[in-house]
Amino acid sequence: MHSPWQTVVTQLPAPCALGESPFWHPDELLLYWVDIQAQRIHRCNVFMGSTESWAMPQAVGCIAPARTAGQASGLVIALRDGIYRATKWGGALHKLADAPYDEATTRFNDGKADPQGRFWAGTLYEPRDASKAQLFCLKGAHNAASALELKADHAIIANGLAWSPDAATLYWADTTRHRIRAWDWNPLTNTLSGERVFKQWPAKPAGWQFDALHAAAYSGRPDGAAVDTEGNYYVAMFEGARVLKLAPNGDVLLDIAVPAQCPTMPCFGGDDLKTLYLTSASYHRSAAELQAWPDSGRVFSMHVDVPGLPVNFFVD
Repeated sequence: MHSPWQTVVTQLPAPCALGESPFWHPDELLLYWVDIQAQRIHRCNVFMGSTESWAMPQAVGCIAPARTAGQASGLVIALRDGIYRATKWGGALHKLADAPYDEATTRFNDGKADPQGRFWAGTLYEPRDASKAQLFCLKGAHNAASALELKADHAIIANGLAWSPDAATLYWADTTRHRIRAWDWNPLTNTLSGERVFKQWPAKPAGWQFDALHAAAYSGRPDGAAVDTEGNYYVAMFEGARVLKLAPNGDVLLDIAVPAQCPTMPCFGGDDLKTLYLTSASYHRSAAELQAWPDSGRVFSMHVDVPGLPVNFFVD
């Protein structure tokens, strides 16, 4: 069966250990993403296949493009010890907020800017034995933990952050619990209400491991996500070798096989936003899995019929 996916030519010397946080920059026509484990930010001219990499001093959980006075102006970057701002590629890192957690056990993970230009970032609790992951929103450019407002909690690994096209719904996943929650979101007051379960999957089967007998027995757990203009929610299913397209009511509209067991996060790109890009992971994967999926850790792309929402910019 023909796969709809193509492997994006990046000319990187090796696959990403943990590719995440992709976005398409509409002004630069470049695809950005991070490798959390390698502590790097990448940006690729997908037409030329050329990629630049920027080494970070710590694990980089997520990034978002930024604007100043209406002009594109670098990135917001979530590192382990806080949220930073860089006004140009490769430029100085200015700290906006300290990390509001114990850095020995927790780091920032999935995050994005919202439709109003605020930056949000969820956390990952590395022991994974308690519900200590949280979702924060950056209130302003102040070097203090108080600059981050707690918006949601009771998770272990934060992922799947996204907004509906009308900006009325916020989605947030807890990967470990195989659950995506949704809230009513007021973009003007930045308040959440009406918490509910958007989608729940069965737990990972006890003793599951990747091999020919067991791979299909597990559909994966929700990782990163992106939303199209019709409000459909595309979610990467980590260890499930698939991306699911979910309707606004949570029904599965498409189950798209992926040439990697561990897809991590999709985003929409291209001039018409009809290219779905997808990062993936190769870190801590078995030799059998990497032999079966040799492009694990690469970036993939496929065409979609309905365009995605454009990336939101953080606004200074």
